[in-house]
Amino acid sequence: MTPMAPCAPAGDHHWRGSVRLAATCALVLCALFLLVDWDAGSLTLPRTLLWLTLSATVFAVLLPHRVTAGPGWLAARTPWRRYLVRTDALVAVRQYGNVSSHLVLRDVHGGRLELDPRVLTANPLIWHELDTGVHRSVERGTLLHGADVLERLGHRIDDEITRAVLRVSGLS
Repeated sequence: MTPMAPCAPAGDHHWRGSVRLAATCALVLCALFLLVDWDAGSLTLPRTLLWLTLSATVFAVLLPHRVTAGPGWLAARTPWRRYLVRTDALVAVRQYGNVSSHLVLRDVHGGRLELDPRVLTANPLIWHELDTGVHRSVERGTLLHGADVLERLGHRIDDEITRAVLRVSGLS
């Protein structure tokens, strides 16, 4: 077994499963479209290309962002672009929505990143990197808005981790 490098980025360990789910949904949808069209006797090359394009679009919509974090940074990669913020130089953190909420982080360099808080809940290493960077931002005085949002999120993550530990240990 090789030792892990001390500054290796923390990644979303649920991402691959989410990609498999998106691909499965797109493939099942494509198969259903083709099967229904074939059964109706109206399957042609243009219609096949239409169903393949529609299925590829569904896959692109369902594909989650790949979130990684390292010392002082947080990144989200889409198939077309990479978003990066410096967590040790944050200016604002805002949370939008109640049912399907998302965080918007902004840094002093103009970086902007939208993030689903469930990624932080499911990945304690990413949360640790973000929390460490937020503390540096507060110490430097750059974080002007949103420290309370991250504090509430931190309490929620700690509560969920505590419940999980109690559940695994058989104490709850």
